[in-house]
Amino acid sequence: MQERHKDKQRYFNEQIYTTEKYVIPFIQQHKMLDASLKVFEIGCGEGGNLKPFVDLGCTCVGVDLSLSKIENGKKFYAGSSNIELICRDIYDMPEYFGKFDVLIIRDVIEHIHDQDRFLGFIKQFLNEGAVIFVGFPPWQNPFGGHQQICNSRFLAALPYYHLLPTSLYKGILHLFGESKEKIASLLEIKETGISLERLEKLARNNGYSIKRKILYFINPNYEVKFGLKPRKTYKLLQIPVLRNFYTTCGYYLLTVQ
Repeated sequence: MQERHKDKQRYFNEQIYTTEKYVIPFIQQHKMLDASLKVFEIGCGEGGNLKPFVDLGCTCVGVDLSLSKIENGKKFYAGSSNIELICRDIYDMPEYFGKFDVLIIRDVIEHIHDQDRFLGFIKQFLNEGAVIFVGFPPWQNPFGGHQQICNSRFLAALPYYHLLPTSLYKGILHLFGESKEKIASLLEIKETGISLERLEKLARNNGYSIKRKILYFINPNYEVKFGLKPRKTYKLLQIPVLRNFYTTCGYYLLTVQ
């Protein structure tokens, strides 16, 4: 598992696959996508999620805090004229980014501190009629702690232990030889992890409507990663709070009310 995260080209291609096959059709149920649109991704990494939009002819901008990821992305997009990748904090000079028709926040919201502030802040990037795609793993799901990035193969495959009290969780990570940097990263994810209910509440509180929602028992990402066919969480099992423990991904499409 750890090796996959180190292979940036592979990770880039996996993002392309899932966005093209699942994210774009999800958005197009509500908003048609064509070359006239401007697309903005926050936390874009190398920009793999933007590639299908670039191929549609959309004008795309991606922003990320990691300079190395942005530099890698620029190499992947060498020769493309309709995408700009920027290393910058979105809270820094927001007017620099302009306004957009589609905003992508995929596998990012669960890493953001003060998600309430964030959801309120990003409204300024939206044109009238814009949509926001949010996709994320609920914190309580078997691997919601992102423990798959652990160097220990045992810990990387062990479900649910991220839900233990922080002191015990930290002790287990230390016992199995995880580095201080890796432990700090995993503990930060423990601080910022978000449930389905919290995302929906924060969206409503910040003046958004939920236009579409799909909850997945088997994450669409798992098709390209593990060869598993995506499965939606059965409606009868979409019980508030409990659904977080067996839903591996939520797709949301938000609009400003």
